[in-house]
Amino acid sequence: MFEEDELERLVAAARAGDAAAEEYLLAKLRPVVLRRCSRFLPHHADAEEAAQDALLSISTNLGAYGGRGSFLGWVTVIASNAARSTYRSMRRRAEDSHAELPEHLDPRSTSVIAGTRLDLMEALGAMERQHPTLVESFVLRDLGDLTYAQVADELDAPLGTVKDRIHQARRFMRERMAGGR
Repeated sequence: MFEEDELERLVAAARAGDAAAEEYLLAKLRPVVLRRCSRFLPHHADAEEAAQDALLSISTNLGAYGGRGSFLGWVTVIASNAARSTYRSMRRRAEDSHAELPEHLDPRSTSVIAGTRLDLMEALGAMERQHPTLVESFVLRDLGDLTYAQVADELDAPLGTVKDRIHQARRFMRERMAGGR
């Protein structure tokens, strides 16, 4: 996708106000952001919506990127947050419309992957409510594929703290996804 030095040059140029560099950077990031959003959202249109929101946020906040942590880690955080936000918004709209939400998904009408992603989003939502300090570390490591060291750098947290949070989050997710509610 990107060579490290190419990415650094593009980010620097875009942050300096080079519109062409920013446009090119966002075009190159689009597939990465869409893949990240697709890991959370079961339907392509929903992932597209979240990816658009993420790219807009990246563009809007590019000047605020301070260079702490990797740029792609920063992008991962934004894309993951956009996907989670899109999911929460969809969930609120469904609840506001008083639509009946099934307790468990019907495997005849929902793919296994989509059902798993919905379960994942439900479990992430529960973890966010019950243990908010665990979510970001978990998302960056297990869904964002960052190394422990990259997560620690991205969150400006000690490596041991990050490892502990991820361990706790994985335990929570295993129990939640296994039906431990």
